[in-house]
Amino acid sequence: METVIVAVASKRQPKLGAVAAALPSFSHQIFPGAAWEIAGEETSSGVRHTPLSKEEIMQGAKNRAEFLVKLAAEKRADWKFFVGLEGGLDVVQKDGRRWVFLENWAYVTDGLRGAFGGSGSVLMPEPLVRSVVDEGQELGHAIDIFAGGRGIRDAEGAWGILTGGRITRQEAFRVAIINAFSPFYNRAAYDAERAAANE
Repeated sequence: METVIVAVASKRQPKLGAVAAALPSFSHQIFPGAAWEIAGEETSSGVRHTPLSKEEIMQGAKNRAEFLVKLAAEKRADWKFFVGLEGGLDVVQKDGRRWVFLENWAYVTDGLRGAFGGSGSVLMPEPLVRSVVDEGQELGHAIDIFAGGRGIRDAEGAWGILTGGRITRQEAFRVAIINAFSPFYNRAAYDAERAAANE
C-alpha cells in the first residue's frame, strides 16, 4: 500500500488536528487506497506575529508551505503535499467604519501546483481590535486576557471564544484545508478551467 505523507508547517495541535480531520473527506479521491500520514515541522511565516490583512495572512501561509518544499529537498524527504496554515486579521474600511475580521488561510502545494483556501471570517470585538491592531499585542496573548484563560490558541482558539464554541480554531483551519486542496481532489473542475483559459 502506498503511503502519502503530508508535511504541515507546524507542530501545534489545532493545525495538525485540522489536517487529520480534513484528509478523510477527500484523500481517497487523490490517491485511492493509499495510507496517509502527517509530518509536522516548525517553520517561520515570514510575516508579523499577527498579520493585519488578508494578503499578509495568505502570504504567511504560502511562505510556510514553500519553506517545507525547500526542507524536503534538503532532507530528501518523500513528502507529497506541503501545507502552510496562517491565521490573522483582515482590517476593512466600510461605510465609514473600521471592520476587523479573524480569518484562517491554508496554502497547499505538491511542489508544482499550489492553491489557497480560506476559512471564512468572524467579526472581532472592539476591545480585541484595540489590543491587537492599535496596541500591537499578539492575538494569542490578547485572547487569553480577553477571555480570562491561558493557552487558548492551542485549545479552542479565538474562533472558539468568538463563536461560543461553535467553530474552533481547528475547525476553521479544517475548512481552509479542504478549500485549498480542492484543485487536487476535484481536478475535473479545475482542469476544465485551465483548459478554457488556454483556448
